[in-house]
Amino acid sequence: MEPKADWRFNIDREADADWTEGLRKIFDYRDLGIKAATSGDYVAQIIRSNGKREEDEVQHWHLHECTFQMVYVLNGWATFEYEGEGVRTLRKGDCINQRPMVKHREIAYSDDYEVLEIVAPADFRTVVVDAPEGAAGAQPAAEAAD
Repeated sequence: MEPKADWRFNIDREADADWTEGLRKIFDYRDLGIKAATSGDYVAQIIRSNGKREEDEVQHWHLHECTFQMVYVLNGWATFEYEGEGVRTLRKGDCINQRPMVKHREIAYSDDYEVLEIVAPADFRTVVVDAPEGAAGAQPAAEAAD
């Protein structure tokens, strides 16, 4: 396999981490430099709860216009509902390959929720959509199924 000519070597050091606001105001984001290193083919970021609690569009049904999305839970937990998959709670150490264009919504998350997310392409769009057929109602996280 030939390496991509426009990709470059990158190291992102925790000591130099720059936490910024991103897609959601309730989370802080740390870009790991993969977007620049892959010329926008991928983005890798750490996303963590920042203590703010306000509703946003991602708590409604939505999808991401992407070709790949992987999320690894570094800390805490979150409960989501996925089209065709039902309500799922992801906990520390869990990893999900979220298939492209799957409708989903966040139901709840812990105060210490933190994940590593890798998405392709880096500049994916998030689109609010109607709930899919047969979607369950919102459930408190304690009642959510795995």
